[in-house]
Amino acid sequence: MSKIITADAQIFACSQSKILAKKIADAYGIPLGNVITSTYSDGEFQPSFEESIRGARVFIVGSTHPSSDNLMEMLLMLDAAKRASARHITAVMPYFGWARQDRKDKPRVPIAAKLVAKMLETAGATRIITMDLHADQIQGFFEKPVDHLFASTIFLPYLRELNLSDLTIASPDMGGSKRAYAYSKALESDVVICYKQRAKANVISHMALIGDVKGKNVVLVDDMVDTAGTLTKAADLMMERGAKSVRAICTHPILSGEAYDRIENSQLTQLIVTDTIPLEKETEKIKVLSCADLFAAVMKSVHENKSISSKFLM
Repeated sequence: MSKIITADAQIFACSQSKILAKKIADAYGIPLGNVITSTYSDGEFQPSFEESIRGARVFIVGSTHPSSDNLMEMLLMLDAAKRASARHITAVMPYFGWARQDRKDKPRVPIAAKLVAKMLETAGATRIITMDLHADQIQGFFEKPVDHLFASTIFLPYLRELNLSDLTIASPDMGGSKRAYAYSKALESDVVICYKQRAKANVISHMALIGDVKGKNVVLVDDMVDTAGTLTKAADLMMERGAKSVRAICTHPILSGEAYDRIENSQLTQLIVTDTIPLEKETEKIKVLSCADLFAAVMKSVHENKSISSKFLM
């Protein structure tokens, strides 16, 4: 009986994630594949694989944070890989954009996360690897396998190294309470929750604290930081209630609008993020932990058909 030959894996990058993709490829132990993007004068663009991918397992790395060009580029690269006869096509999306629209929270609005999932599958994705989805149930929007990684694999060792006394984990809103409780259990610490009301998207009208933070070193836990309004307001509230210090860990540093100024002028000691989205500028208050090693290890296990359960700390 003839032996089945498994083609080598190949890793390619969307333009918005080239730095992270290069780190992932280095950690994996293979060179980053060559992709050229041609752009028309009206803004239309066309990615092109400049090497054969026939019969290969292809990993396409790209976060899909707005603008929508980032999502469109991922879709075009998936389609190109499908038409070039790649055997397996994995969309590696460190940040899965449009995930905040995961349900109809009022009449006549889209469920964008579901729409994006169907577009990725239609374009050619046979597997999705992502990290810290805004809502776990988004995995159910896909008919293809989804490997949903947790940034806790990266953050927990760092928090233990800080060796903070009187540690308390905090959630900046009710929706993140499950995540906060998971961290508090892993770190054997107390947990508090902020309750907020919004006047409209990205605008907080009222915030209250459930729990005691007096004399505590507080660590806020969230999946993303966008305008930083919630985080900085929560940090200020906790310092007013007697906290020793307030840090925040957020997987995805979207950091739009006045986010950088808010963080600099806030009472946050440090904001700890991953490199799923590249920072627009560096600041002493923001600490970046790379997720490249985690993604490379999972991608290698997927390619070799090995279990990845050891990569999930919680």
